[in-house]
Amino acid sequence: MAKPLDPITTSVVQHRLSSVVEEMGEAMLRTSYSQILNASRDFSIAICDTRSRLIAQADHIPVHVGALPWAVRAVEAAFTGTIEPGDVILLNDPTTGGSHLPDVTAFVPVFGEGVRRYWTVVRAHMGDIGGATHGAYNPAATEIWQEGLRIPPLKLYEAGRLRTDVLDLIALNVRFPRDFRGDLAAMIGAAHLGERRIERLFREIGAERVEQAVEAVLDGAERQARAVVSGWADGTYRGEALLDDDGRGREDVRIVATVTKRGSDLSVDLSESDPQSASFANSSHANTQAAVAMAFAYLIDPDIPKNDGAFRPLSVTLRKGSVVWADDHLPVTLCTTHPANEIVEAIVKALSAACPERAMAGWSRRFRISVTGDNPRTGKRFIWHMFHARPGGGASPAGDGWSGAGEWHSVGGIKFGSIEVAEARFPLRFDRHEFRAGSGGEGRHRGGLGTAMDLVVEVPAYAHTAGEGARHGAAGLLGGRDGAPHDYRLVSQGSSRPLRTKEFGIEIAAGDRLEVRSGGGGGWGRPEERAPEAQACDLTRELTQGGHAGGQE
Repeated sequence: MAKPLDPITTSVVQHRLSSVVEEMGEAMLRTSYSQILNASRDFSIAICDTRSRLIAQADHIPVHVGALPWAVRAVEAAFTGTIEPGDVILLNDPTTGGSHLPDVTAFVPVFGEGVRRYWTVVRAHMGDIGGATHGAYNPAATEIWQEGLRIPPLKLYEAGRLRTDVLDLIALNVRFPRDFRGDLAAMIGAAHLGERRIERLFREIGAERVEQAVEAVLDGAERQARAVVSGWADGTYRGEALLDDDGRGREDVRIVATVTKRGSDLSVDLSESDPQSASFANSSHANTQAAVAMAFAYLIDPDIPKNDGAFRPLSVTLRKGSVVWADDHLPVTLCTTHPANEIVEAIVKALSAACPERAMAGWSRRFRISVTGDNPRTGKRFIWHMFHARPGGGASPAGDGWSGAGEWHSVGGIKFGSIEVAEARFPLRFDRHEFRAGSGGEGRHRGGLGTAMDLVVEVPAYAHTAGEGARHGAAGLLGGRDGAPHDYRLVSQGSSRPLRTKEFGIEIAAGDRLEVRSGGGGGWGRPEERAPEAQACDLTRELTQGGHAGGQE
């Protein structure tokens, strides 16, 4: 029988594992090649165990991490009894725990005292993954094969030996192989760093003792989460959120959440959501599971570790063939933002009746632009994913929303980086980048402001859009008003036209300007309850046009 574990050792293990995932993230940031990773930080880090449980995560992109247990489950099933030290496994396929094809995941097994015990896991959004068009976000896609290369659980390294032919095959199928190889090397290096740090912890404390401490951490997180849920009002609640459209002419696509709370248990039923689409505005199974976990995480105490234990009170019901769990052949690339954001919004709306003091108003929606062309400075083709002009975060019972913070799925985890660095790396010029006055929804607490950006593309290029929120702004809550919707325009040769949220093959002439006005967050509480001093501050901000929104969020 194992000797009882003292709370000090348990705390040491918990904090050591937290430091491991943080260090892995820092290594990833400093060694990755592409702008989407080393400037915008669109990657996530986790430690899972062999039972596919989430043990620790770093503060990166919640929608990534919530899906990782499903990916580990697929890896365990694919390689039962054949995993060795030195293996590195990849996947991105949504049918095996991937979110969408651009998110490639690397897994490194961690052994202690001769037994395989954990996985260090890195999921990163690649700048390109092949398919019919650059950047994988293909508004014209009608099937998943048009979105990029699908990778099921696959050994890239076997017992420390690189399968060069496999790497060459994958790299051959992406448009920017140098960036892909560099980013993948950074992912694998970060995962091996985590492996070494955990092995050191095993040597210092003992592998069995570490596992014993992990069980105590998970059980403690469950107790804390259940204590929070127990304080909410029992009942069955309903919330809805709407997608603007699916890019195929169907508007106001509904996400419907029926949430039942009994004691310390919470069940979320999304089966009434609208049928799946023929476009990329569908969700994969793992991505929807992640979105539900995100919503729950945003409603419990921030200091509760977000691990497997914290999510034990939660159960999820989905319907195959719906927009939140599409058939396997359909495209899903938009899913990590939409309908992920709307799933969160519908659940939070539903539970605002059970725990109004915890529920946030809606965060604004993602409306991305990817631009590609020839860069005369390098003589090579470039791809630029727009992470600038971040929209506003939702207000909460605690105060106003954060301006320029982003969307529900990342809650500030995705950065827009330095404007000056972007201008140095790409043939772009930023003429304006500042907070968008008046874009936050009014309320007792005001939604965060979006951003006004004017961007000149200096070379001929073409672009795609992929997003939401041009018709529906971020939802106000408990009497708060919705945030302003997005307003994106292309100005070419003196004429201006609006950009649709799901538009393929936009031709851009040298010197054309993108005028981006991103949406604000929703307001919380009735506007007439706003404090007079806050109203005076709002007026001052309006008169000064909101102020500068520079290189950091």
